[in-house]
Amino acid sequence: MNVLKHNGYTARVEFDDEDEIFVGRLAGINDIISFHADTVSDLKAAFHEAVADYIATCAKAGKKRDKP
Repeated sequence: MNVLKHNGYTARVEFDDEDEIFVGRLAGINDIISFHADTVSDLKAAFHEAVADYIATCAKAGKKRDKP
């Protein structure tokens, strides 16, 4: 299994052969946070951005964020 780790979060990553993109989803939390990109470097950036957006959105909404 391919995984990325950042800021305490882990994401599972797969390659979508039909659309020719990498697709990732945060693992170990109840909220559904996904991201995608065409290249590995863009995928890592999209993952970091997804984690940051998730943390910021939870803080703004006053919601306790899930932690793995």
